[in-house]
Amino acid sequence: MDGGKFDFIVTGAGSAGCAVAGRLSEDGRYSVLLLEAGPSDTYPWIHVPLGYHKTFNNPKVNWMFDSEPEPELNNRIMYQPRGKVLGGTSSINGMVYMRGNAADYDEWRQRGCEGWDYDSVLPYFKRAEDNERGADAFHGTGGPLKVQDHRWQPTLAKAMHDAAVEAGIPANPDFNGATQEGVGYYQTTINKARRWSSARAYLREAKKRRNLTIATSAHATRVLIENGRAVGVEYRTPAGLQTARANREVIVSGGVYGSPQLLLLSGLGPAEHLKQHGIDVVRDMPGVGSHLHDHFNTYIAYKCSQAVTMNDLANSLPRRLLAGAMYALGRTGPLASMGLYVGAMVRSDKRLERPDLQINMFAWAIKTRDRNGVQAQPFSAFGLSPVHLRPDGRGTVRLKSADPMAAPEIRFNFLRTANDWNAMLQGMRLCREIGRQPALKPFVVEEIMPGPGVAEEPALRDYLRSTGVSNLHPVGTCRMGHGPDDVVDPQLKVHGIAGLRVADASIMPNIVAGNTNAPSIMIGEKCADMVRMAAV
Repeated sequence: MDGGKFDFIVTGAGSAGCAVAGRLSEDGRYSVLLLEAGPSDTYPWIHVPLGYHKTFNNPKVNWMFDSEPEPELNNRIMYQPRGKVLGGTSSINGMVYMRGNAADYDEWRQRGCEGWDYDSVLPYFKRAEDNERGADAFHGTGGPLKVQDHRWQPTLAKAMHDAAVEAGIPANPDFNGATQEGVGYYQTTINKARRWSSARAYLREAKKRRNLTIATSAHATRVLIENGRAVGVEYRTPAGLQTARANREVIVSGGVYGSPQLLLLSGLGPAEHLKQHGIDVVRDMPGVGSHLHDHFNTYIAYKCSQAVTMNDLANSLPRRLLAGAMYALGRTGPLASMGLYVGAMVRSDKRLERPDLQINMFAWAIKTRDRNGVQAQPFSAFGLSPVHLRPDGRGTVRLKSADPMAAPEIRFNFLRTANDWNAMLQGMRLCREIGRQPALKPFVVEEIMPGPGVAEEPALRDYLRSTGVSNLHPVGTCRMGHGPDDVVDPQLKVHGIAGLRVADASIMPNIVAGNTNAPSIMIGEKCADMVRMAAV
């Protein structure tokens, strides 16, 4: 069926895609079609901050991908929840507002990505932002993305913060300010106790624009390429297969898994791989789906002596009812937050120039986290999670079949180098050091994971193999750069194909030190600017 003609087609309404479509349509000059495979973001639990545990394994709003077995992790499968809904993963994530280290972006520029150094991307972070702390050299107000401090915090949060300071980590009031290193309270993409996803930020008002068409339940299956130029998109809907034409450009924003999968289905990728699946090779591009990498983490957990954790909420019906009443009547209480208040950015080795570890301090402790959901410990408990921010391991995203509705093949290759191992081991030691400090003494009964008996390095390695998981910040599968394995140039244009760009976390040359939602939105903002400049 004929899906119409538009100036621009954006595939994927995630963190970056919403920003691209929202910005391209705002002045009314261009017609824009935004395709989203999932539904509209009407599921109520999306908008309650602590409700993200309800979306963690909900197939109605979540792709629920799985990796292939990981060799260094006892051949365990890494569950990969990704948003399949307006807002993409920004509608189901943990809502931490973190940009990464300024040097991360300078490093992008050093590898040839002109215009992506920190000074060049900072204006886009600021333009996107409406920070309740106000505007300054590092922050903006008036932007579509609401950024706020926690409205409600348990007493445990302050104890965690103070314990980290006692352990020798300097206090840092703003991870996105003058310096990143230190311990502090996270800011969040929450507004008045409601999740502020990319869809809320960029589409809430834009939906009223006559020049923007938002198609949900519209799964992009192929980019149409004629004579070396992207001219449209084929997509599947409940009414059947449709084709929309793009007068100017197609912008692929399907995320780190969806974007390379769509390019591969369109004949852009490693030639031999495409031939194996019977796909005509439009352009041999070995970098499509390569260079996948992600942060990696595990947990140190403690039984708590006071009923101040999220476990107490999960394990008690009366507490859940009280929390529901607090949220309904005053938009406060535990449901108004996401249970992660404090973090620390530190170096695993003092010789490093910038942090390579993030210590997340949770007001809960879990037994399992997989596609069956999150299972809390059956008693009061909290956890410290060391996250390796600069992994060496690189993996791939490939097709399992030529069926566009099939999930992709995902391989990470975690813990393949001594650096990856050493950083995680040091992170575990640091978490334990924080847990021993006086500020946490009133709360700690005992360490339950991995437990005091797991002390020597061989035992810690075994624990990492059996419990370590993806931190759910995958990037890099349509890498930006000028090399033969790079997919897009610094204008985000796909090499060798006119009228086609990629804008999402897949273009990151190297992963940033921190959560990836804010950087993905920045990429969408910057892409929209580059597209508009080219269209003049």
